[in-house]
Amino acid sequence: MTLIEKINADLKTAMLARDEFTTTTLRGLKSAILYEEVAKGKRDEGLTDDEVQAVVAKEVKKRDDALKIYAKAGDNERADREDREYRILMNYMPKQLEYDELKAIVEQVVKDGDFGAKDMGRVIGAVKQQVGGGASGDKIANLVREVLQPDRN
Repeated sequence: MTLIEKINADLKTAMLARDEFTTTTLRGLKSAILYEEVAKGKRDEGLTDDEVQAVVAKEVKKRDDALKIYAKAGDNERADREDREYRILMNYMPKQLEYDELKAIVEQVVKDGDFGAKDMGRVIGAVKQQVGGGASGDKIANLVREVLQPDRN
């Protein structure tokens, strides 16, 4: 089953269960996928699983950023809504790497590439390529910074 098929099946299940919140969230995700299909000129054949995964990751990041902003502003109702959407969307993300797993990958990439403190961008790119959607860009960047510049933490 492709990722888009899973999303469609879950949307149908949510609609039959009359789960308005999940239905609305998944319709929003499908809309974002449709926009990406049109933008890439792939409306007829559709996006690959990796491309759908990238759209889901963008939507997850949006919810995470909004959640942080609302929580910081003290708007708990909106923060809760964003958190609920985030949790629904995370069902379509690959298993997220634990801190220790990701740190080991970062350290190995740095060691293999003989990277220094000025190569942060190259290390982040190499790690992202290796882990795919298994970790957010923020987590990767923070860990790369921690590994390359241990004295600054």
